Amino acid sequence: CSGRGVKRSRLDSGNKVAVVLGAQWGDEGKGKVVDLLATESDIVCRCQGGNNAGHTVVVEGTEYDFHLLPSGIINTKCISLIGNGVVIHLPGLFEEIDKNEKKGLKGWEKRLVISDRAHIVFDFHQALDGMQELQRQAQEGKNIGTTKKGIGPTYCCKASRTGLRICDLLADFKEFSTKFKSLAQQYQSMYPLLKVDVEGELKKLKEYAERIRPMVRDGVYFMYDAIHGPPKKILVEGANAALLDIDFGTYPFVTSSNCTVGGVCTGLGIPPAYIGDVYGVSKAYTTRVGIGAFPTEQVNAIGELLQTRGHEVGVTTGRKRRCGWLDLVILRYAHMINGFTAIALTKLDILDVLDEIKVAIAYKLNGKRIPHFPANMEVLQKVDVEYEVFPGWKTDTSAARKWNDLPPKAQNYIRFVENHIGVPIKWVGVGKSRECMIQMF
Repeated sequence: CSGRGVKRSRLDSGNKVAVVLGAQWGDEGKGKVVDLLATESDIVCRCQGGNNAGHTVVVEGTEYDFHLLPSGIINTKCISLIGNGVVIHLPGLFEEIDKNEKKGLKGWEKRLVISDRAHIVFDFHQALDGMQELQRQAQEGKNIGTTKKGIGPTYCCKASRTGLRICDLLADFKEFSTKFKSLAQQYQSMYPLLKVDVEGELKKLKEYAERIRPMVRDGVYFMYDAIHGPPKKILVEGANAALLDIDFGTYPFVTSSNCTVGGVCTGLGIPPAYIGDVYGVSKAYTTRVGIGAFPTEQVNAIGELLQTRGHEVGVTTGRKRRCGWLDLVILRYAHMINGFTAIALTKLDILDVLDEIKVAIAYKLNGKRIPHFPANMEVLQKVDVEYEVFPGWKTDTSAARKWNDLPPKAQNYIRFVENHIGVPIKWVGVGKSRECMIQMF
């Protein structure tokens, strides 16, 4: 008998993958947490979204902006993987590389790996994204507030099985051209106002194909080898956030991919058993870009103060972010879906000047607490918020480097958040640079 009946744990071998995910509506400072962990990681991966993400990382006074590239690309000892679940706009990728090269990024082409199963974002996807937003605005008086980067239309293509992937681009180019032309034609017949420069775009794509060819690998085998090979630290950088998830977010004001933990498995081709720590990132308050329900929003002096003090402007869009109090209903909901093992609470210092600080602990409908996060947007717009009120600490926390440097009232605020969500807070952010992340354990 070949050991039948002997139950072998599925986990007794293999490197676990650590994951960093946004726990609110994005812009929580994930880039900073990823950067902190990437300094000791061997592989950093992106698994979903596209260049609609925007992560800012400050290294030795230089500010790098990443949209498609994993933030780990700065680390010279680290491989950066763009996984199959990511949608790639090649001109955008190279523009981003050029910008960061000017700031001092070197040797990236030896450290970047691109999955051959990733879908390609074409220029007409981006043009269509803009057109659809204008259409929504005209018809319903409201758009979704997309970044117009062609992400939604590309995932649409993927789901309707008309998309083209990196593997198609690198195979027979004549075959690819034929498919591209018929896709462009299909789009033009559906959207007569859409202009597509077929020959121009194909010419560019042919050049990009040769530039990326050395970096393209089969992502499934790459990840399998990474997990089952010698000990390695593997990190996954989530883009967007829990409440922008296509399934669990505030639909329809969401992105078009799964930015919760399930997207890691499908976007890289790895089994759930190899997911290790899942870090949720949340601000010490809440922000949201674009439109959609936002129960704790402060359309008043408090909201303005958070917006100006926190420099709340989108990295990708340049839009002012809407601001409000920390919402623990949302964080608990994000934890239910993602199973956070620890949380990073960022931008605590922005609250330093407030006399009192509120935290949402429940939603009410017609005076009664509701036990869940409403799926329906009209319902979510109507909820009343129940707050816990804390006295402000009225002290500058930006120089704090360890727990004991924080004023007792700030410590009290952090402990309340931790106890309410039931997840330990591992980092507290009090500023922009790497040094400003207080590690708690």
